Amino acid sequence: MTNTVTIALAQIDLAVGDVAGNTAKILDYATRARNELRADLVIFPELSVCGYPPEDLLFHSGLRKRTEQAVAEIRASVRDIAILIGFPEYVDDDIYNSCAVLKNGQLLCSYRKQCLPNYSVFDEERYFEKGKKAAVFRLNGIAFGLTICEDIWQTVPTRAARAAGAECILSINGSPYELNSQQRRETAARARISEIGVPMVYLNMVGGQDELVFDGGSFGMQANGDVAFRAAAFEDNLCRIEVHGGSSDVTIMPGAVAEPTSTEAIVYGALVRGTRDYVDKHGFPGVIIGLSGGVDSALVAAIACDALGPSRVRSVMMPFKYTATMSQEDAALLAKALGIRYDVVPIGPLYDASVAQLGKLFTGLEPDVTEENIQARCRGLLLMAISNKTGVMLLTTGNKSEMAVGYATLYGDMAGGFAPIKDCSKTLVYRLARYRNSISPVIPERIITRPPSAELRANQKDSDSLPDYNVLDPILEGFIEEDLSVDAIVARGFDRDVVIRILEMVKRNEYKRRQAPPGVRISSRAFGRDWRYPITSGYKFPE
Repeated sequence: MTNTVTIALAQIDLAVGDVAGNTAKILDYATRARNELRADLVIFPELSVCGYPPEDLLFHSGLRKRTEQAVAEIRASVRDIAILIGFPEYVDDDIYNSCAVLKNGQLLCSYRKQCLPNYSVFDEERYFEKGKKAAVFRLNGIAFGLTICEDIWQTVPTRAARAAGAECILSINGSPYELNSQQRRETAARARISEIGVPMVYLNMVGGQDELVFDGGSFGMQANGDVAFRAAAFEDNLCRIEVHGGSSDVTIMPGAVAEPTSTEAIVYGALVRGTRDYVDKHGFPGVIIGLSGGVDSALVAAIACDALGPSRVRSVMMPFKYTATMSQEDAALLAKALGIRYDVVPIGPLYDASVAQLGKLFTGLEPDVTEENIQARCRGLLLMAISNKTGVMLLTTGNKSEMAVGYATLYGDMAGGFAPIKDCSKTLVYRLARYRNSISPVIPERIITRPPSAELRANQKDSDSLPDYNVLDPILEGFIEEDLSVDAIVARGFDRDVVIRILEMVKRNEYKRRQAPPGVRISSRAFGRDWRYPITSGYKFPE
């Protein structure tokens, strides 16, 4: 005789701090799981009641009160289906990252996360105490062991669950996207499965939360390591899988397996989802973008349109005497192809007035980068004024390469509320532009092929100040994402003097990055919560 448990996986977006909204969503999805999918169990992501990551909200007494009331409401309301929820559990002065299985008002099982990540974007040891015990419950004759996210990256929690009788592991997660993250998750799950010999059901959340974006990719993995089911990335979903058990081993019935996509496709999906959720969760009616005729602003405009729709995106070209005719032509063509509002506001009068006001103070001083920055700040002033007047949010168009070396103007082109491509190198920007045009050709070819230029002085090119991006980006990646020394980067074939110059530029411009808007994190180390270099530093780069 075979026992069967039908599980509904709620791969959904739950907003940090919105306990009432999350509770309503949990109850709605539980009802759908019971009525539409005929599920025996519905499972929700890590800290689903309060959203993930709640950060210092956890210390606020109001969140504690709302969370405890929400868990009580869910426990009393859900009937005729078991439900697994994640929540912060408060015990005197301690907090645990916990989950509980509830059914018909009864607590079937509870579990406290044992492994607390404290690296990269995670600092859970700041908030939580470690759990110490395995948790196993039975449903329809099958024993399920509970784990939470980081638990499956270590060996102890799953082995303890297996020793306690678990025949299948349920892992609820708040695992943010970064390059190749799905492959690493499945590799970790496969390693744990090989140690304990039972299948695993893995649920991850979706949605943007500040600079993090969660990609879903929930899956079911057999005891032999084969993927029986995989949900599509970045899509809210209520997925149905069946777990069978009896006299033989427990298995997961094969289902739809979403296949991995190209790097460009998955990164683009992350940027779109992160931008959409940031704008929508903050209640902005739309966005505004300063178009320059360059590839960065073109890509950001395409991302915004795919995230929000053309009707919620407007653009402004702000030409000056150094703005090439082709830049103005290409910006107009891009706006037309995307179907977005396009205005032209020359900055000449504003620039001239600014320079005139400063004339006496600048007497005897030769023109330099100051005048270039005034141009950028004139544009920033106009864009922020439109943002203030209309209520739309300004999207910043800077990329990671520029942010790294300070090739951007503070209070100028760095002004804005959100920076979609902040964690994308310039070379990746070009790849993403090509990818977006493979869907539909919206970015004029000349924008992609012409040499990049800030157009702040006559005949200016990025290469006047920086190495070629094919040289610059690997140096930056080695330092920022791999923590390599000068010697190690040079050993990869780069000129030592160039490497030292670039790393000194990175160090020198930390103060700018601290004042930059948040943006979607897609790499293993972005400028944000997982980059904590000092602004004031006497460190040099001799090696």
